[in-house]
Amino acid sequence: MKEKIIEALKRIEQEFEVKICFAVEAGSRAWGTSSPDSDYDVRFIYVHKTDWYLSIDQKRDVIELPINNQLDLNGWDLRKALQLFKKSNPSLMEWLHSSIVYFQAFSLDGKMRELEDQIFQPRASLFHYLNMAKGNYRNCLQTAAINSKRYLNVIRPILACMWIERHNRFPPNEVQPLIEALIMEGEVKRELLTLIERKVTRDDHGFEVDFPIIHDFIEKEIRHLEEYANSLRGPSRDFTATLNELFRQVLEEVWSQS
Repeated sequence: MKEKIIEALKRIEQEFEVKICFAVEAGSRAWGTSSPDSDYDVRFIYVHKTDWYLSIDQKRDVIELPINNQLDLNGWDLRKALQLFKKSNPSLMEWLHSSIVYFQAFSLDGKMRELEDQIFQPRASLFHYLNMAKGNYRNCLQTAAINSKRYLNVIRPILACMWIERHNRFPPNEVQPLIEALIMEGEVKRELLTLIERKVTRDDHGFEVDFPIIHDFIEKEIRHLEEYANSLRGPSRDFTATLNELFRQVLEEVWSQS
């Protein structure tokens, strides 16, 4: 599949006249919860030629292709990516933390990782994941179609919040290591690991989980995390100048080598 992904990325470069800086997996495969028929969620950052940016026109800054043969390709323009990086956008941060790298060229991803600890905004990321957990939990309670995927879509953002609270850094993508590192209580840990096993093996037939334990964990953590997130302050420094410089450096690097 990696060869097909590389071929698709090369076609994108030719069709849209861009250069791709890096491309990674950003879905369940990156989280360690994929099943055999899971899609490949490929995410990438690309760069247009310099003249494309020298315009007063508002231009489309994403490339999205229809899902084909389990392959979902979605990319963001460099300027959009750096604007979101400045805000600690969790989706973008997950791209930087992905352990599955399909393609890498130039120095962009490395330079972004060097800046991450300075730019990271715990409050923004906490509220993002907390709202995701709350919304997904409401969906769980309102649907009769209970399955492991729905519950993991609640548990994963809660674990992300717990990691941020404990370490004041952006969390790893993989769910199982987060459980091992953060959950001490035996019954809760056992039920969470069971959810992952069910999701990976697609063994949701006769779905069984100790719902009181799971629900109590979810509701307790959501209450605590809401209080913690509200106690945090927003960013105290503006990194616009730093990211403008990075933007110019990447443009020069990419097109001087082409």
